[in-house]
Amino acid sequence: MNKNIGNSAHYQTPPKWYSRFIPKVIKQRWARWLTRRIPPNQQVTLSHKSIFILPSAFGIAWFMLIVVLYLFGTNYQNNLVIGLSLLLASVLHTCIIYSYKNLAGLTLTASMPPESIANTSLAFPVVLSSKQKKDLSHTNHQQIYLNFSQQRHIRIGDVGESFNATVGYSPQNRGPFNPGRIQVSSNFPLGLFRAWSYVDLNIEQLIFAEPLQTTVSLTSLDDDNNTEFEHGKLQPGVDDYKGLKTYVEGESLKQVAWKQWAQGRGMLSKEFAQPEGKPVWLSLADTQGDDLEHKLSKLAWQVNALSQAHQIFGLALDNQIIEQDSGESHRKQCQQLIASYGYRDITRSTQGELDEN
Repeated sequence: MNKNIGNSAHYQTPPKWYSRFIPKVIKQRWARWLTRRIPPNQQVTLSHKSIFILPSAFGIAWFMLIVVLYLFGTNYQNNLVIGLSLLLASVLHTCIIYSYKNLAGLTLTASMPPESIANTSLAFPVVLSSKQKKDLSHTNHQQIYLNFSQQRHIRIGDVGESFNATVGYSPQNRGPFNPGRIQVSSNFPLGLFRAWSYVDLNIEQLIFAEPLQTTVSLTSLDDDNNTEFEHGKLQPGVDDYKGLKTYVEGESLKQVAWKQWAQGRGMLSKEFAQPEGKPVWLSLADTQGDDLEHKLSKLAWQVNALSQAHQIFGLALDNQIIEQDSGESHRKQCQQLIASYGYRDITRSTQGELDEN
């Protein structure tokens, strides 16, 4: 049974106080060691190689209590106190095993992230699954925490067979982005030990530029023929397939989409269109703005506006050109070019490479 968790507001949290005392060289070596031990993969199953366990503050206090009780019992030859200390020690030992089993076998799979815009909270969907038997509910993965480095965590009460989680990240600028490793942790069952792992699901996200409302300015191929909306419109015709529309009585039966009718979607007719006027372009050189990011934000808004108006247009960013077209795929292609403009390669963000939580 699939479960879902919503994505609430996410804020960046400051690094732990002790991280400032760790030399940069040690952090780099730790990151390289993690890469060798837990290499990036879109699907990762936790095992003994990728799970770390240490006692929590409560676990350390528990251990100190055991030592105090044992010393008190042996000093006063009180078998009851000695027995109590041994009982607490057995509970401590058992929690180590159950803390490991709570994460072992948990599989994390990266899903396709939704379209993201700069300066807004990012959402990265992750599917958690388990091969545990249904009748052994006590062995299911419980009280799991997920978060990126220096980001707020989300809590999953019970994974069950499958769980669709959304791990958030604070707003970022446009361009290629990799959030880094996801920290998977748990204090189950009694909070005496903290088991955790650093999982790199090889998530790559291209963040689109933040649209900034402006006037649409299109440039014709002819320098003396500039306009705003005169070119690139679609008018009824027979050249290019545009889409489906509700069938109107009296239309030619040749236009009926019989395949969709056979699927039970009702009577639909095919709609065709042809471009009106000369080809037009959105150009970075002709866009007014305070700086590069300001211009790209204006272009991003114009791309969305023209796509919603079903207009044909092209995009020119210096020597990078997308030919004239229309539709959702063309819009995404233009937004991707705007988002990646100025970036040669998709590089991994330094944020998230070293976990400082």
